[in-house]
Amino acid sequence: MSENTVLITGGAGFIGSHLALKLISKGYVVTVLDNLSTQVHGQQPDKESPLYLSIRDKVRFIRGTVTSEDDLREAIKGQEIIVHLAAETGTGQSMYEVWHYTDVNIGGTAKLLDLLAKDKHHVRRIVVASSRAVYGEGRYRSVEKGYVYPLPRAEACMRKGDFEVKVEGCQQPLMLVGTDEESMIHPTSVYGITKQVQEEMVMTVCPVLDIVPVAFRFQNVYGPGQSLFNPYTGILSIFSTRIVNGNNVIIYEDGRESRDFVFIEDVVDATILGIESDRANNEVFNVGEGVPTDVLTVGKTLIEKFKSDVRMVVTGSYRLGDIRHNYADLTKIKCKLNYAPKWTFERGISEFVTWVKSQKIQGDKYEETISEMACRGIYK
Repeated sequence: MSENTVLITGGAGFIGSHLALKLISKGYVVTVLDNLSTQVHGQQPDKESPLYLSIRDKVRFIRGTVTSEDDLREAIKGQEIIVHLAAETGTGQSMYEVWHYTDVNIGGTAKLLDLLAKDKHHVRRIVVASSRAVYGEGRYRSVEKGYVYPLPRAEACMRKGDFEVKVEGCQQPLMLVGTDEESMIHPTSVYGITKQVQEEMVMTVCPVLDIVPVAFRFQNVYGPGQSLFNPYTGILSIFSTRIVNGNNVIIYEDGRESRDFVFIEDVVDATILGIESDRANNEVFNVGEGVPTDVLTVGKTLIEKFKSDVRMVVTGSYRLGDIRHNYADLTKIKCKLNYAPKWTFERGISEFVTWVKSQKIQGDKYEETISEMACRGIYK
């Protein structure tokens, strides 16, 4: 058995495929377990999924799911390292496909840990992909109370177009600051809850099994290879698909909501540090650019890069479960792992747009997802 064997669950996905290729270039032997979901890979992955096609002939590929004990058992054979990426990832969708998200994200992780607890194996390290969604709303500084962690916004306020967060007893405006790993965990979506439980299970169970756990709370990951099929997640891919189809970019709320966008290569580099560095053992890290970028800036930049004449339409509509702001404080990962993002948003989005222009134009399913969420009471 090689000492450099790595299993990547969800390894044909966006992060997984990039990670697999980088690990192979470093001499690792990679196995991928992935169900090739049509939501991510399209109806014919063998013909139309650049993610899957980029790794198909370079890894040991198992088409299967983390919800299947047999598939997991086959995938674990001979592995020393597991990078657990397999998960459903749509924040809005998770609010009405509750059982499915719980089954895959929590149930699949539980099955994986069950097998490692009862079967003989060689696994010595698990790196789990957590999410900034575990924090819910970001961290703020209040003149009156110091650091505060706002609760989910009241729908009555959002209905009136008042989208900023509020904290009882704070009269002065809140100042957004970076969310560090010690910040309050209070997810506002089913997706965020499942990532919290997934992370906590890995970090709690693995030491008992003499397996080293590492968790990374990824911010909004983007870059070349991001699925253009999936209308439920990935604001850059959703906006880009609309633009290349000649459709206006629809902006929720007032467009001032912000996120931390982290380029795929920086995410891969951080993950490999989690595999190779003992300083990562038993630790949880934020991974982001460490800079907030608002949605209006995202839309404006994409339209300019595509040289398109479509418009941004700010609707004032909103999704229940969405947060207002969040960006990562990277102090811990910089100090412990010497990690610093190499890609700025401006540089990364240029690379992303160049890649999108080289791809086959996909159908724009955004309106379908809006109708679906509206029927479910999520989109207002």
